[in-house]
Amino acid sequence: MNDMENTNDIKSFFENRDRLIVSHMNSEIDKKSFLELNYKYMIDNKIKPFTTIDSFEKGIYNYQFYNVMAKYYRMIVQEIKESGKSINFYSKYLDDVKYYYDEKDKTTFRLLRFLKYKNVEAYFISMESSTLEGKLYEIVLKDYEFAVLHSQSEWILGALKKENVFLSHIKKSVIDYYVNQKY
Repeated sequence: MNDMENTNDIKSFFENRDRLIVSHMNSEIDKKSFLELNYKYMIDNKIKPFTTIDSFEKGIYNYQFYNVMAKYYRMIVQEIKESGKSINFYSKYLDDVKYYYDEKDKTTFRLLRFLKYKNVEAYFISMESSTLEGKLYEIVLKDYEFAVLHSQSEWILGALKKENVFLSHIKKSVIDYYVNQKY
């Protein structure tokens, strides 16, 4: 793929992403629809992650790819669990969830390194879910609109603390309407 195709693909990707974010913020779509529409866009457009992160756009592109894939497969896992379907499919999709979250964390780390942790603020967020409280933290890339990342990774947390960008107090998520909404 040449640079022009990359540029057009990234531009189209961000236009779709921003449109869906605004639709969700305006309560036009719920979280499940937001994830399904993101997933459908990626499948329909044969979205694949970049092998190298040498720009903010490529980093967010990869982060969004892995995040949507992880959440989409987690949604399937939940549906399988609730329906009592085959444990074989459940285990396979659970492996997919773990793989995509691991890749999302690697992407987060690569993006933070690319940005040299400049204008980054991270902190644990208030969660309605007791299993996520004190585990899920938010990383805000202050130089960019809609640039909010989330992780539970201990090794990224260590890097954020080492770079002195992790705050010691819990804050409300800047996208609380999203993170505390079930799907």
